[in-house]
Amino acid sequence: MKLWKASRLADNHGTANGSGAAQAATPWHALDLEQIVALLSTDADHGLSKAESEARLAEYGPNIITAAKGPSWFRRLAAQLNQALVLILIAAGAVTAALKEWVDAGVIFGVVIINAIVGYLQESKAVKAIEALSRAITIEATVVREGQRFRLPAAQLVPGDLVVLQAGDKVPADIRLTYSRDLRVDESALTGESLPVDKQLTPLSEDTPLADRTNMVYATTLVTAGQGEGIVVATGDRTEVGRISQLIASAHEIKTPLTRKIAQFSKLVLYAILALAVVTFIIGVVRGQPWVDMFIAAVALAVGAIPEGLPAAVTITLAIGVSRMARRRAIIRKLPAVETLGSTTVICTDKTGTLTQNQMTVVQIVTPGTPDKPKIYHVTGSGYSPEGQIIEQALESLGTAAAQSSTDSSPARNLALEETIRAGALCNDASLYLEEGSWRISGDPTEGALLVAACKAGMCQEDLLHQTPRVDTLPFESQHQYMATLHRFAHSPDTRVAYIKGAVEKVVARCAWQMTPDGSLTAFLDSEKSAVEHLTAQMAREGLRVLAFARKDLPAYTEEITHREVDDGLVFLGLQAMIDPPRQEAKEAIRTCHTAGIHVKMITGDHALTAAAIARILGLHDPRCATPTEIKVATGADLATLTDEELAKVADETYVFARVTPEQKLRLVTALQSQDHVVAMTGDGVNDGPALRQADIGIAMGIAGTEVAKEAADMILTDDNFATIEAAVEEGRGVFDNLKKFITWTLPTNLGEGLVIMAAIFAGVALPILPVQILWINMTTAVLLGLGLAFESKEPGIMERAPRDPKAPILDRVLVGRIVIVGALLLAAAFGLYEYAERTGHSLAEARTVANNVFVFGELFYLFNCRSLSLASWRTGLRGNRVLVGGVAVMIGLQLLYTYLPAMNTLFQTAPLPVKTWARILAASFAIHLIIEAEKAVRRRLGQNRRSPAAC
Repeated sequence: MKLWKASRLADNHGTANGSGAAQAATPWHALDLEQIVALLSTDADHGLSKAESEARLAEYGPNIITAAKGPSWFRRLAAQLNQALVLILIAAGAVTAALKEWVDAGVIFGVVIINAIVGYLQESKAVKAIEALSRAITIEATVVREGQRFRLPAAQLVPGDLVVLQAGDKVPADIRLTYSRDLRVDESALTGESLPVDKQLTPLSEDTPLADRTNMVYATTLVTAGQGEGIVVATGDRTEVGRISQLIASAHEIKTPLTRKIAQFSKLVLYAILALAVVTFIIGVVRGQPWVDMFIAAVALAVGAIPEGLPAAVTITLAIGVSRMARRRAIIRKLPAVETLGSTTVICTDKTGTLTQNQMTVVQIVTPGTPDKPKIYHVTGSGYSPEGQIIEQALESLGTAAAQSSTDSSPARNLALEETIRAGALCNDASLYLEEGSWRISGDPTEGALLVAACKAGMCQEDLLHQTPRVDTLPFESQHQYMATLHRFAHSPDTRVAYIKGAVEKVVARCAWQMTPDGSLTAFLDSEKSAVEHLTAQMAREGLRVLAFARKDLPAYTEEITHREVDDGLVFLGLQAMIDPPRQEAKEAIRTCHTAGIHVKMITGDHALTAAAIARILGLHDPRCATPTEIKVATGADLATLTDEELAKVADETYVFARVTPEQKLRLVTALQSQDHVVAMTGDGVNDGPALRQADIGIAMGIAGTEVAKEAADMILTDDNFATIEAAVEEGRGVFDNLKKFITWTLPTNLGEGLVIMAAIFAGVALPILPVQILWINMTTAVLLGLGLAFESKEPGIMERAPRDPKAPILDRVLVGRIVIVGALLLAAAFGLYEYAERTGHSLAEARTVANNVFVFGELFYLFNCRSLSLASWRTGLRGNRVLVGGVAVMIGLQLLYTYLPAMNTLFQTAPLPVKTWARILAASFAIHLIIEAEKAVRRRLGQNRRSPAAC
């Protein structure tokens, strides 16, 4: 009992200090059964007593994940308002309200409130990740207590409980196995392992990685075959999945490049506005102007300089991006994630199901031929669809599914080939079925692949079983590494035959004969066995999983099959090699990402050889290199020995990571971010949750993804396809382009309005534009003109550009210079025509109306410059953006009402203008357009050709 209490203290200490796992205190996988029973004070046959289980439940609580407490709803809502740009808007609204312009003030405050509510609702979804983890283990379990079996909620399990597992069960806690019969567990959600893991009971070394702890089963994983029993060693927060929940809670969400840049830009604008307003006020007072008038002028300058339409433009542009991405099968959960995709410099992607189809597929079959040249066949088609052919191919083309050269599409009949395929279909416990138009398998994916290959050969399992019914089965056991089934022939009930499949070295060693293509038997010599094993090793290096097949005729009276019957004298039939095939569209998408300068890195829990093979087929390499580099794989064991500084270098230089743990995925993402990368991370399992939360943008799989992964992610792929990520990156780049176009378009107006106010103060004349007029100009043009830029199509070559430097500002020097030029041109045109109007006898209201219309029509003509920041405006045409053209038409109509409608004249202090005045307004506005087009043409001529990547 002292040992049990010591273990409890160790577990509590680990949890309290953040390690969060009994695993950290006690290496259960390294202990033998007697030690575990002693440590947990339990019984390996009868389990705990009822009283002891109740006591432990009271002490340790239910077997559920504790949801971490986040900030209150009020703090999260208030945080939406604590942003510089929002504070500017609130100030603008307050000033507008002080001027008793209630409609404009209402619009501004409406924008503030809507933005806050949308941001709050989006953020609220993110905090559900921990709740999803809690739901992940709310299941039932079969437990043995006092020697009797009970079915009870998994939440009532305690350390020391004896749990019974069978096919179809979800593992309810972390369990050290005490019994296993053909137990296989799908651990992909926790470790990333693509195939079910065979379980055994032998103690392992303490440093065995999580994915290789074959004597343990972990909460939330799924039993796919066999039976087992084990002792619960960790529950709730102390389980591996519980530790992951703590990692998710500790992984703070990173601000996106857009939010960071907008925050910096907003602070800059805020300081500039305040400084200019103060300087204007002081200069005016020093020059002898009444301080009240100077205060109104300062307010007008501030209102003019505030880009009121920017928050609405950002939100609407992102929302349009969300809609476009949804059409391309990417669902965005958080609006800023749209733009983050366009900033992405590194995509860390899982392998299984994202780069591959997550459907094991037989791609090669090898049978005996001549002594020095086996028969090799390529199997076409992929996935579980039984459509495809079996084509004989040259020996030289042996390799992965990429090698598809054939010598004869209609080869002569090969009886050894037929028997190899028949063995794969009969020595098989899986089933293939059609559901809702899609082919699916029930059972082990490897056995499912064998069934599909048989169907491609016209030998479907149902027909074969009708011809040769099964009599008995020798299940797969890890210590033997093969499975055997006994069959009789329907047309000859007295005939018995055993089919065997398993690991090549185990099956080949038991074979004395081999079947030739014509069906005859010849001795299977040691040299030929060595050749088969050499061939198997060659295919394994290409990432193929290889199984050997054999048969043995047995006496007619045989009704039961044992290991003795199949220990020797088998007839070798052939090999079947399979792989989870890469998605062809993923290969094209990776090539596009490389062209765009985006690094693609595979991070998987699968084996290094398999990961390297898939990476080689897909062409994963440094995008800065013109030619592919050698595939280097870093394993979890390698990463465990690195410091953070060393890991940062390895993470930047390596493109394939295998057998990694959840903590290492999180470390890799953090290491890449420390190199100033904008990281997109994909995942589908519980083990991916922390890294998804830490990444700049987390991407979950919509089909195969767990609820935990989806709740932790910013984006969900409805087709689980890497190509969709590439499409979303393209859309994200288009979104940022459109945001940059809007900012480049709107800021010159704010600058020009501020300069006009300052010029009037310095010149000692009446203000050419009033605060209420400024609000009219800014709000109407932003909605009717500027927002049309959000609907612009993506520019050609958008995925041929390098990713944006995350440190770079939103606007580069060229665009800042253009903004200054346009602002100065608006100042010259508006102030010049205002002064000309006054000097030629126009009233003050008419002169101000002239200045107002110069700003509006100057923006209107400049809008067409901004449809492309580099191309000539006439190349963009008018048909591609009906929203923009419609907005221009409405804006012209409104401005005519603003100028000529008496009610508008009274409200905004404007006056009707004679027709000849319009000629000067339109001429000045069109001149701005022509000057900017000339500037863009000069820039194009001076532009340097983009350098091609250098060979590495």
